[in-house]
Amino acid sequence: MVEEDRQDLRQFVDDLYRAESRRVFATLVRLLNDFDLAEEAMHEAFTSAFVKWQEEGIPQNPRAWLVSTGRFKAIDTIRRRVRFDESLGEIAKRLDHEKDQFAAIDEENIEDDRLRLIFTCCHPALPPSAQVALTLREVCGLRTEEIASAFLTTPPTIAQRIVRGKQKIRDAGIPFEIPTVPQMPQRLDSVLSVIYLVFNEGYSASSGKTVTRCDLSEEAIRLGRLLAQLLPDPEVVGLLALMLIQESRRTARTTPSGDIILLEDQDRSLWIQEYISEGVELIQRALRTRRFGVYTIQAAIAAVHAEASSPEVTDWSQIIALYDVLSRIESSPVVELNRAVAIAMRDGPEAGLTIIDDILTEGTLSEYHLAHAARADLCRRMGNTMEAVNAYRRALELAKQEPERRFLEGRLKQLS
Repeated sequence: MVEEDRQDLRQFVDDLYRAESRRVFATLVRLLNDFDLAEEAMHEAFTSAFVKWQEEGIPQNPRAWLVSTGRFKAIDTIRRRVRFDESLGEIAKRLDHEKDQFAAIDEENIEDDRLRLIFTCCHPALPPSAQVALTLREVCGLRTEEIASAFLTTPPTIAQRIVRGKQKIRDAGIPFEIPTVPQMPQRLDSVLSVIYLVFNEGYSASSGKTVTRCDLSEEAIRLGRLLAQLLPDPEVVGLLALMLIQESRRTARTTPSGDIILLEDQDRSLWIQEYISEGVELIQRALRTRRFGVYTIQAAIAAVHAEASSPEVTDWSQIIALYDVLSRIESSPVVELNRAVAIAMRDGPEAGLTIIDDILTEGTLSEYHLAHAARADLCRRMGNTMEAVNAYRRALELAKQEPERRFLEGRLKQLS
């Protein structure tokens, strides 16, 4: 093979790794029932691919080849380890017994394997913190350092959560499978909440130098699409719609230098209409089932914003009505805060400020910087400069993301 062809093959294998490695990994986890062994086997398979495909050419189904090769690499590893750990002998026998069945790998099963991996990582026997860390590591393929950075903790802490999560799965004998229909609601809630958590961290990073992390939000949308294909539950569809509509505004949300642009100041021609159209269609599909929940309602609120050609023509009454529905389904202080802002936009800042003051008096959002920022903005609009300055200062004390801090500092300069 000439050098140019070798480089082309290297690029092909690298691209394949980025696109398919987590699929291959998910199938190997199902076959081997061991996260670490599957990870090792998957990497060996990709290494072998570059060598073998130079000699034999690229197979018709590269993904199936990688799964098959990874499995045989794992069998070799287990056989070597059997001499030191007799308990592995049973695994080796089972894999040998199943090798003929494995000859035919159908695409549908491989797709299901990714869903199985998501549900396994989000098993209710695992604490939520371990669910998130395991999903990001094993399903999304993020490095431990990246997960630690996203959640403002240390790599050893995340590594511990991942190790303990895997131990729990192994020790409790948690099966690598999609739950049965009666188990589905409890498991599905965890899966959806983890995917949305991943998206939110990508859409509005909890800390750091940038407002967004597109790698996380894109991965969450990919998972949402996968779930919607394999499990078209109305709330899965609603969550995908919500993520798409929010993601449509990514480019318009910041300046080229990374500073925040508020919704009312965004250039709406930059919003991705393709995402908005797809999201609206998904919302309508979810609403027609009459079995929708919080994600679909939030998506509907986002859609009202997305369909308005300017802030002035936004249908705030419809948004408030949707927040009322959301409060009845799942009330929370953050929902009440957002509803208060919508009321302020429709009825004037005084109306919204009264509600926000009540929320802050209750204390549940007293450490939430956006609550103080919203209060500051309403005071500013009312011309109450002193109160606005104090509220912006409190928000600045609590904000951890650098662009948000720059935005708040800018507001304070404007008022000084």
